[in-house]
Amino acid sequence: MNAKAQPVILAVDDATDLLALMSKALGTSYKVITVDNGGDAIAAASGEPRPDLILLDVEMPNVSGFEVCRALKDEPRTADIPVIFLTGKNEAQAQVEGLELGAVDYVTKPINSKVLMARVRMHLALSNQRQELERIVQERTAQLEKTRSELMLRLGRAMQMHETASAGNRAVRLSEYAKLVARAAGAKPPVCEAMAIASPLHDIGKLGVPSEILQKKEKLSAPDWERIRRHPKIGADIIGEQDDPLLKLARQVALTHHENWDGSGYPDGLKGEAIPWPGRVMAVVDTFESMTETQFYHEPRKPEEAAAEIERLSGKRFDPKVVEAFKAALPAMLKVREQLADELGEIINLDFAKPAAKKAK
Repeated sequence: MNAKAQPVILAVDDATDLLALMSKALGTSYKVITVDNGGDAIAAASGEPRPDLILLDVEMPNVSGFEVCRALKDEPRTADIPVIFLTGKNEAQAQVEGLELGAVDYVTKPINSKVLMARVRMHLALSNQRQELERIVQERTAQLEKTRSELMLRLGRAMQMHETASAGNRAVRLSEYAKLVARAAGAKPPVCEAMAIASPLHDIGKLGVPSEILQKKEKLSAPDWERIRRHPKIGADIIGEQDDPLLKLARQVALTHHENWDGSGYPDGLKGEAIPWPGRVMAVVDTFESMTETQFYHEPRKPEEAAAEIERLSGKRFDPKVVEAFKAALPAMLKVREQLADELGEIINLDFAKPAAKKAK
């Protein structure tokens, strides 16, 4: 219910004497707005102050109450306003039709003031309870989504510690990079946010590869390399087949981010647009991060060198359109990299909270 001094009731009837009766009966407890036709009813319901409940005559000339109700329920702004029909008809079929349109009740004419007040009071209370329940559900849902996102970030950091014996800010950088590249590629905001949340799990399958292999400085042997190539499918198995859209996305990213545009990647040798778009985005993001991150066993490459290498591999390893999006997002990515940079002495960091951005020098 709207937060007003008095709830607002919209009364709609072509009989002016009945409008006067309803105004008198309800006016001591509610703010009553009266209109005498369907067109004005729709306008008043969509305007301000927004009604908390609508009393709607069924038998009106030109536009019936049923038609008005249908229009109100089809409009998101007014769909949740409770409608009580006013009618002189007692036929069950007519009442069923009104309830199927979304009305919450019927009041028959001639109207008894006490009955009208009791029905209005009851349905306003029910509406208020429903809105409070919806608020609680939305709040709990938001809490669950936040918890899920945090858990995915922590799992990503756990994988990094397995791979490099360090945590640092890599998971957060990857998250921001993925969102920026997705946005530059034209993805809608919910997709960009989903990419940000799912990206830290892209390499979760490396938990199934011995850390001594992941941390080797020398060239990998054929058996070692074969174990590395299994990690996308291991990651997909860890995440599993889920109904949740975000976990589906995370599984897809984990499974396909090492596929190459020219078909030379792994694990399935997918080619071109057969590679899911999220995997193509993650391939570019992961490569940029891997080339520019600080590690104990190699010096990072300069961002401009990494960007040039990614551009050189456009059409080979990477989707050319995603590379163009990466180039457009690069200035913003460099700001993220500066703000979330790791220093070698700070890289072993068990604080999983999102780090504060560093001040630009």
